[in-house]
Amino acid sequence: MILVFGSSGQLGRELAALPDTECLSREAGDLSDPAMCASVILKSRPAAVINAAAYTAVDTAEREVDLATTINCDAPQAMAIACAKLKVPFVSVSTDYVFDGSGQAAWRVEDKTHPLGVYGRSKLAGEKAVAATDAQWLILRTSWVVSAHGSNFVKTMLRLGSTLDELNVVADQIGGPTPARDLAIACHRIAHLMREDPDLKGIYHFSGRPSVSWADFAREIFRQANLDCQVNDIPSSDYPTPATRPLNSRLDCADTERDLSIAQPDWKLGLAEILIDLKGCYQ
Repeated sequence: MILVFGSSGQLGRELAALPDTECLSREAGDLSDPAMCASVILKSRPAAVINAAAYTAVDTAEREVDLATTINCDAPQAMAIACAKLKVPFVSVSTDYVFDGSGQAAWRVEDKTHPLGVYGRSKLAGEKAVAATDAQWLILRTSWVVSAHGSNFVKTMLRLGSTLDELNVVADQIGGPTPARDLAIACHRIAHLMREDPDLKGIYHFSGRPSVSWADFAREIFRQANLDCQVNDIPSSDYPTPATRPLNSRLDCADTERDLSIAQPDWKLGLAEILIDLKGCYQ
């Protein structure tokens, strides 16, 4: 059995649909209580653990530094230490926000990290804390996660596109939308690969392809959903937020395909599946 933290999130909802998983609710596995998370692992004695939960409110994190750090750093560290005691694999999901978003080249695992805000700093601190344990750990960085569940860009665009004739969308932030279903399958496969190979560990990247701007992503959403809404390109400076977003969120996933035989998913196909799941909810 693979124990999953984060049953209510986009990734957790998709992991719950996969075999041999037990997904913990927020009450059963509260990341604001790292000791509780460790205790649950030690009592459950799972075959592997996937941390699909995180503090992801990027803007709110700027004023909730301690809580973001507890959830994104202290809790994964406690999980990893518990996994080390049981000698079971630990998979934890991280983010492109550990980089500063400069340049145009896809970020490689070995590139220098430099987060722009509290969210990115808390996730990077979590990566380092997990890596410092004796666990068999694997950190999977991803970006722009979307699904039919929760709050995300696809659902926001569908809601707005159903009522507005035109919409201003940021066009200078580029990344790879990642369907949560594909991310879940990747995490699930990685957990099994780690059980088969005790030496498998490290940091890897996983995101959708091809890279796209938020504006062009919106256009594809409207095209596939048959919504007549014009998208106007705007720069990030015209849409100020408390936390600075990286302009370049491209992730180089070559190592993931080479070492794990997990290819980048085509986000357009993933989007089509999401729209099927949401059929009737936006028209």
